[in-house]
Amino acid sequence: MSLRKDKLIVVDLEATCWEGYTAPTGQRNEILEIGVCLLDLETFAISDKRSLLITPTESVISPFCTELTSITHKMVEAEGIPFADACAILEKDYDSRNRMWSSWGAFDRDLFHKQCKRRNVRYPFNHKHANLKRVYVDATGERVGLHRAMRAFDVEFDGQAHRGHDDAYNTAVLLSLILQEQGLNLLRRRGL
Repeated sequence: MSLRKDKLIVVDLEATCWEGYTAPTGQRNEILEIGVCLLDLETFAISDKRSLLITPTESVISPFCTELTSITHKMVEAEGIPFADACAILEKDYDSRNRMWSSWGAFDRDLFHKQCKRRNVRYPFNHKHANLKRVYVDATGERVGLHRAMRAFDVEFDGQAHRGHDDAYNTAVLLSLILQEQGLNLLRRRGL
């Protein structure tokens, strides 16, 4: 099947983390939240914004992680789902195996690959990933973080930083503006 070019999947992950960013003995970084939305590549409308909270099995949510993300053990206990179920949702609801997907930087792609391999879960995406940090560099020549990039385009961040669904949405907003200004060739260079 050929790649669908109607919409781009924009993803942002939050992972378990610790002060100093070193996992305690016996724990490791794992996906705690998958934030996702769709960017229509014709109208540049953003839809299907969603947060999938993942129940951690290889680590615990540290106080530092809760302070950074606002995600608590109680939230995950009430709303969390297994990682494999979240991957299945991406495939079913976002057609992730047939659409290009993207994230701000390569961390999310790399963490997905590692966690799928460790857990023997089918990788929910195809091999077409757009590193939106690089797309931004292609568009502007500047290497900056998401918040600074948004300020450069006079866009206010909507929602809470370090929540996957809000970060994915804001990344899509920024990308929408860039693509409207410079065209889809920025993504075609990445394999669209």
